[in-house]
Amino acid sequence: MKITVCGSVKFADKLVEIHRKLENLGHEPKMHADMFRIADGTAKELIEGISLNHAEIKRKHNFIKLWHGLIVSSDAVLICNFDKKGIANYVGGNTLMEIGFAHVNNKKVFLLNPIPTEVSYSDEIEAMTDMVISGDLSKIK
Repeated sequence: MKITVCGSVKFADKLVEIHRKLENLGHEPKMHADMFRIADGTAKELIEGISLNHAEIKRKHNFIKLWHGLIVSSDAVLICNFDKKGIANYVGGNTLMEIGFAHVNNKKVFLLNPIPTEVSYSDEIEAMTDMVISGDLSKIK
């Protein structure tokens, strides 16, 4: 299955690890190439730019449209929702948009971890999620 791996850039190293695990399971994972460079530390200009003005970096590098394109060309998305900002299984604004992109394009939406309960939009996440896999990548079919 073609699966776009989505999640916060803060967890680039974990996203790359999940990408590799999905490959080992026979899937065709997709992720922006810069995520690999951010994870291994070679994208110093991006890492610095993200810390200074994340919105400007997203605009300059067209990241939102690029992720949309990856999602549209996939069968599903895997939302990697880790603890962040003191919230268990956090889903931020960008990732919420990616869930929406997948949903309106009839792509399956898998959540790696349970739906966050401490965000005001948990109902929307629940409405668009096909399956919570609770960390078990073998559940993706």
